[in-house]
Amino acid sequence: MYLKFSRSTLHIFKSTNFWKNHHLIIREFKHFRWIALFAIIFSALAASFEGFGLGFLLVFLQSLTTPNAEPVKTGIDWFDILILGINASTMERLYRVSALIVTTTCIRAFFNYTSALCVHNSEINLVNHLRKSIFNQLESQRLIYFGQKNSGELINTLTNEMERIRQIFGGVAFLITRGLTLVVYSISLFVLSWQLSIVSILLFGLLAVGLSTLNKQIRERSFKITKANDHFTARALEFIEGIRTVHAFSTQDFEKQRYYRASSDIVKAWRKVYWISLSVRPLAESLSTCILISMICVALVTGLMEVSTLLTFFFVLFRLVPMIQDLNGAVAFLSSQAGAVENIKDLLKTDDKQYFQNGDLYFSSLNRSIDIIAVNFGYKPEHLVLKDITLTIEQGKMVALVGASGGGKTTLADLIARFYDPNDGKILIDGINLQKFEINSLRRNMAIVSQKSFIFNTTVRNNISYGTPQATDTEIIEAARLANALEFIQQLPAGFDTIIGTDGVQLSGGQQQRIAIARALVRDPEILILDEPTSALDSITEQVIQELLDKFTSGRTVIVIAHRLSTIAKADKVIVLEQGQIVEQGKYQELLEQRGKFWQYYQVQNEVG
Repeated sequence: MYLKFSRSTLHIFKSTNFWKNHHLIIREFKHFRWIALFAIIFSALAASFEGFGLGFLLVFLQSLTTPNAEPVKTGIDWFDILILGINASTMERLYRVSALIVTTTCIRAFFNYTSALCVHNSEINLVNHLRKSIFNQLESQRLIYFGQKNSGELINTLTNEMERIRQIFGGVAFLITRGLTLVVYSISLFVLSWQLSIVSILLFGLLAVGLSTLNKQIRERSFKITKANDHFTARALEFIEGIRTVHAFSTQDFEKQRYYRASSDIVKAWRKVYWISLSVRPLAESLSTCILISMICVALVTGLMEVSTLLTFFFVLFRLVPMIQDLNGAVAFLSSQAGAVENIKDLLKTDDKQYFQNGDLYFSSLNRSIDIIAVNFGYKPEHLVLKDITLTIEQGKMVALVGASGGGKTTLADLIARFYDPNDGKILIDGINLQKFEINSLRRNMAIVSQKSFIFNTTVRNNISYGTPQATDTEIIEAARLANALEFIQQLPAGFDTIIGTDGVQLSGGQQQRIAIARALVRDPEILILDEPTSALDSITEQVIQELLDKFTSGRTVIVIAHRLSTIAKADKVIVLEQGQIVEQGKYQELLEQRGKFWQYYQVQNEVG
């Protein structure tokens, strides 16, 4: 990873709006403050020994260039006599200072190593903590949030953007630790010659100000990189998840072109950043060299200082120049990552999100009824999906929801499971507002079989027992048998231990649905929501499952959404929804006799049949 730094720390903070753009990184220090503190301490020690080494270098150069001159003294008598050997011969002083230079270099290298070790530990701790923080954010969101966000963008944030954050943190840590060395170098320069130091600051300061304009342009263009990455990840994820549809409609070439365009957009975005960011270092290097050469010539002509002091000054300055060059490149790098920081900051913000507000009442069982009173709901408040819904679902009864697609049947079931909250009205369980219950205590007594149930990329056993970890092998096998899934499961390569791929890609739609039904059966729920559970099954399997559900639902509270009216003939109550409103409700036979909307659906299906 290329992360080197230049310029003074203060100038970096100002020129890149450091605190504004990277406070997300800085505040994360609190989660591993001791590791970060040790990194700074070790860096400070390394910088101190860097300063000692410069002092010993001055003594070494003086011994070489002017051996007859008075020895350099620190003013500490015991150190000057015992360590530097000011009373010893020139050669002995040379040997002593050479040994001191080697010793301080080794000690400095050790402290740099320990500091780097702490920094890298901080990096991985940072990424780990941010991943968990983002998961906690996502987990606490209302379900409607995910309907408004692109899943590809979220995946990109958790993968690509997180890696970029790790690099930024490494850069920030390097900036802090290297800044200590810069402070030591700067003090050394002023001690050697304050006149040349001031000239150096002015010249290199002007250079830094000039290059900051380039870094600002790099930062602005970096946001397009994040946007292009989001789009590419979304496109790739959509292709993978929709591979069946792609093959079914022979749209491989169409998808390839969309994929290629998304990939090319990333290339274009990076090119616009690279042509500026890569010019920063050569510009800094060329101009810095011109400044240094000019200063050496002036110092030699004017006789500003002794040769040994001059050599030491420019040795330090030459050590600073690469730092200045690298720092400019690092600032460009940090600027190019601003988009990633903003992306994660936006995801972690709390003031622009509506969090799921959990209740604190424990739900033990349904004793009387679920009452839906004057409920209005819309995914967008201005477009209501359900309008003035009032309904009672008695304990132990089966209620069927029927109607045209888009009528609000699934949405109503989702409100009962509290995937969403009503815009107006309320839902009561045994007279208590649903929102007052601790939601997991309710959902542990509930099972939902959707028209398209999600299958996890794990074993068949884990899919069936998902959400019911205490289920025994005997219970899992029995649930599979009841769901008419045991036969095909036993024919899989590893039976119940077969990993069935992302979203159950190795299984047919009917097999996936039977796995989902088995998952509900093993849960032994008190409240069961069935959203067209047999829609993906063949007629024979549907009949078997229907007979099972008739037995399984006895004594349970069941909400069933059915397209095929024959499957709800035994329902205790049928609710007919049209455009989000209840237009009819009653028993199956009663509604047929009324010859209203339900009778029209019945007639259409009989004619089709």
